[in-house]
Amino acid sequence: MNVKQYTVLSLLAVFLSLMPLAKASAADLSPPQQIIQNVSTTIQEKMRDKVFTKDFIQVTQFVKGVIDPHADFDKISILVLGKLWKTATADEKERFKIEFQTLLVRAYSRAFVEFNNWTLRFTPTELDSGATKTIVKTEVLQPGNQPIAVEYRMVMSHGDWKVYDIIIDGVSLVTNYRTTFSEEVKSKGSLSAVIDGLVKRNTEALTPKKTQ
Repeated sequence: MNVKQYTVLSLLAVFLSLMPLAKASAADLSPPQQIIQNVSTTIQEKMRDKVFTKDFIQVTQFVKGVIDPHADFDKISILVLGKLWKTATADEKERFKIEFQTLLVRAYSRAFVEFNNWTLRFTPTELDSGATKTIVKTEVLQPGNQPIAVEYRMVMSHGDWKVYDIIIDGVSLVTNYRTTFSEEVKSKGSLSAVIDGLVKRNTEALTPKKTQ
């Protein structure tokens, strides 16, 4: 993974780990904004436990449980694979969804553990009555650095608002990974081989290290 990809993945943690500024009360926020705020509060409070964060496998399990209800991983997977989705077998689609979700959760979890001292400011977002899609616009603030624009594309799915893409300073999660996986398929010769690589990476990352 190159530096740019790691930076993007690290910043994705903003989605769940950062608190909005105190002046943004729940009453001031739209339902999609409230989801980001509520989940972020849960994550941030848990990550204050330094003993807990030392167990990375435990962290990933916790993070997965929190973000599952609020991210449309099915839609994300379809958008990420793009044209590759249309030619994939049912087994490849299911395996990819599972392994890609695991990859994202690992990235989020690692960023939660390693990055802190951020605050999140919501910028005005209009939500039309009856809308089924919206973009929640925010700015990430860190002492000594310029604000970072972060947008969350959200869709109404079965009565709940869910995130299906995150855009950080103009870099889309979906577009970034679509390019990455397209290049990997060309390099490895098949989507199945790429998925096998994901399985290997996820398994190695989530296997408890043996102590000497």
